[in-house]
Amino acid sequence: MGDYLEAEIKLFWEYVKTNAAARSKSSRMPAQAIKLYYLPPSPPCRAVMMTARTLGLDLNLVLTNIMEGAHMTPEYIKMNPQHTVPTMDDNGFILWESRAIMAYFVNAYGRDDSLYPKNPRLRAVVDQRLNFDIGTLFPRYIDVYMPVLFKGEEMSQEAVDKLNEALGWLNTIMEGKTFVAGDNLTIADISIVITFTNLDAFDYDFSEYENLTQWFERTKKALEPYGYMEIDHAGGQILASFLKKD
Repeated sequence: MGDYLEAEIKLFWEYVKTNAAARSKSSRMPAQAIKLYYLPPSPPCRAVMMTARTLGLDLNLVLTNIMEGAHMTPEYIKMNPQHTVPTMDDNGFILWESRAIMAYFVNAYGRDDSLYPKNPRLRAVVDQRLNFDIGTLFPRYIDVYMPVLFKGEEMSQEAVDKLNEALGWLNTIMEGKTFVAGDNLTIADISIVITFTNLDAFDYDFSEYENLTQWFERTKKALEPYGYMEIDHAGGQILASFLKKD
């Protein structure tokens, strides 16, 4: 718990320092900091936090330790009946599901639409990638690692094969593209990169997928100014430490 509190304080001050200049340039910032109920290693939380960074959004981070049941209190369930993290409170507007929160951030506070285009066809491609992530890639990653992390089971080769199948599909999708939905970074990249950060932290070998390895390096570099190391990389390392415990 102490480690989580230390991480929360560190992240708060990083937000203050990184976003001060961006907030001063934008007239679309919320009247007060958006409250985000989160846990540092949570993959969806990390995606939301980096999206906020790219927009210069100030977040009031509320540590919600699901391992201790902080998400199961009557107050939390009243706010979010699914009792999941992240959950956002923007001046009384409550929203959960990370991809929905990310899209809301851009729609409500983006200085432009580059992260989530308004053009119907461009947005449809981003939406397709987000749906691929939530419906295929992330669940297959979960099927490989969650039984190992939380149940101490052996890794399933069938689950590994299915994950590799999804990686192969994404590798083909990435042919000739700079980012997953086109030529510029979008919220689809921010969502999908979380899984690859975890795979990298877990020493999962995806080097045979050349398009993906190049995209991963490109996306990490693009997100470095927006907290990649202290938010995403650090979160992946926390999860890897659980995996590597005897």
